[in-house]
Amino acid sequence: MATGPEVHLNVNLPDQHVEGHYADFANIWHNSETFVLDFLATARPPHPVEDSSGALQTVLDAQVVTRVRIPAAQVWEVMKALEKQYTAWEQETGRKA
Repeated sequence: MATGPEVHLNVNLPDQHVEGHYADFANIWHNSETFVLDFLATARPPHPVEDSSGALQTVLDAQVVTRVRIPAAQVWEVMKALEKQYTAWEQETGRKA
């Protein structure tokens, strides 16, 4: 395997993204090239709604606050990074989610 100069990633976080977005949960789906993570925030508490047959359903209204598209080739790296950070969080807080 050939070795070259070491690569350093310089990450720039624009001011308008520093705060980030709060999300209650994520919906994850994929196509042939990309994995898509839709992060959602609930708009209000769950509430009962009667469907057309008269049966009651509980509805939870949520809005996508941000969508992240990840190339399929990067999904494994994202999973490993999440595992590493989750393990560190468990050790730091003494909690398990």
